[in-house]
Amino acid sequence: MAEARISVDQNEFLCPVCLDLLKDPVAIPCGHSYCKICITDCWDQEDQKSVYSCPQCRQTFSPRPALAKNTMLAELVEKLKKTKLPADCYAGAGDVQCDVCTGRKHKAVKSCLLCLESYCPTHFDRHEEFHSRKPHKVTDATGRLQEMICQTHDKLLEVFCRTDQKFICLLCTMDDHKNHDTVSAAAQRTEKQKQLKDTQRSFQRRIQQREKDLQQLREAVESHKRSAHTAVEDSERIFTELIRCIERSRSEATQRIRDQEKTALSRAEERLERLEQEINDLRRRDAELEQLSHTQDHIHFLQSFRSLSAPPESTDVNDNPFSSLSSFDGVRESVRQLRDKLEDFCKEKKISDRVTLSNIVPRTRNDFLQYSHQLNLDLNTVNKYVRLSERNREITVTFPKFQYPDHPDRFDGCNAQVLCRESVCGRCYWEIEWSGSVFISVSYKSISRKGSGNECGFGSNDQSWSLFCSSSSYSFRHNNIETKLPIKSISSRTGVCADHRRTGVCVDHSRTGVCVDHGRIGVCVDHGAGTLSFYSVSDTMSLIHTVQTTFTQPLYPGFGFRVYYPGSVKLC
Repeated sequence: MAEARISVDQNEFLCPVCLDLLKDPVAIPCGHSYCKICITDCWDQEDQKSVYSCPQCRQTFSPRPALAKNTMLAELVEKLKKTKLPADCYAGAGDVQCDVCTGRKHKAVKSCLLCLESYCPTHFDRHEEFHSRKPHKVTDATGRLQEMICQTHDKLLEVFCRTDQKFICLLCTMDDHKNHDTVSAAAQRTEKQKQLKDTQRSFQRRIQQREKDLQQLREAVESHKRSAHTAVEDSERIFTELIRCIERSRSEATQRIRDQEKTALSRAEERLERLEQEINDLRRRDAELEQLSHTQDHIHFLQSFRSLSAPPESTDVNDNPFSSLSSFDGVRESVRQLRDKLEDFCKEKKISDRVTLSNIVPRTRNDFLQYSHQLNLDLNTVNKYVRLSERNREITVTFPKFQYPDHPDRFDGCNAQVLCRESVCGRCYWEIEWSGSVFISVSYKSISRKGSGNECGFGSNDQSWSLFCSSSSYSFRHNNIETKLPIKSISSRTGVCADHRRTGVCVDHSRTGVCVDHGRIGVCVDHGAGTLSFYSVSDTMSLIHTVQTTFTQPLYPGFGFRVYYPGSVKLC
């Protein structure tokens, strides 16, 4: 015969007096059961009256009934004690404990602001039943009950005094804080909640900016490492061709490169660490503010908001750790000169600590091609009015616009622009073929991407430099200051147009013999020397325009168009 099982609730075996599981249960004549010690204490207080009553049904007895142990009930209680409750019922680290539970404490779910106690679900139900006629004011369980009570009047702190910037009770408003500017804690919370949102937004903006700064600095570090690695390799290759008399010079050059690299990377790593620490601090504060925004404890909110809303000290990342150091290209060029002059040159000249590229000016196209730089377009920056083709090597202005996925680095609005992925350091050179109306530019990565204002357009701000080429005019623009350039300086080619070699005739320019609405442009950047030069490339190199300035960040090549005007650029 199958054994029948009955499910019971532990709440059915709680003593009505101590609200805990029965201990040494005894039954009195009315049928109710109690802990032996609990009912004994109750009746001891009634000895003077000689009339004894049940704490639940109030039935009276005289004389005092004898108490006998309820054996069956005692066995059931013992079995219940061995029954394990779910682990999450018990209070753990950080949980508010029930003040009534004995033994292992259960989690508290509510706190009474009058009784100043916290209760688990079982004991809270008993509390509510006992005070059903005049309910007490309760709140979610909190371990800060004493902090919510006025130490002077032993009343709940539910008023905020703006005059003294402290929490008070209602009686305080009649005494020490009379005629002060006071509001309810909830009203003060509502006001500060708005400030919390503003503070969070400020922190989030700073996090985004610092992450962007961090990425830029990492890219600069990688670029500098590559430059240092290339310089060392070239120096080693050249020095192996020299005779023993310049072995010492080779060691000096290698050591000098390594010293410069170590100095720059050491400064950059310190800055990376500070940036990461600031981002972590901002994230931690933002998370604490988010958690604080959901608390129902007005007092805790207001007391914690003041310290959390103060922004941490900012890390200045504008200083380029590599700007004050010379380029490795200078050492490399000096080594080449030493190789050419061999022993006699080695005796007369040592490798300079700081050889600038401005002392060695390329003249022929082959000279420039020694510094050629492979470019790849950053697809995350392409504007909706720009179309890519030829395996992303050619870009053309287009209408109607393309629907690219959203990205924080993408140029939006009417700025038909795109940046390259690679930054340029030291001396770099690249060539492009263009037609129509185009902007050939270099820019800091921090240039704004959103909107159609000057802060986004190439050449219209202090973040970018741009050469504009079209069939009718040529100009250079920086910080929204335009310099007109004569057309004849852009193209000195005569005879056959490069884009019409099959026919040998450029119809649009048959009268002048000069093609000015398309061609090949070479761009040379010497980051350390602070020079930017544009050249018209044909059989000879014709200088279009040169800029002398100071670059404070890595530069990124970029290209742009006027919307609704034809134009294309092809990376060579």
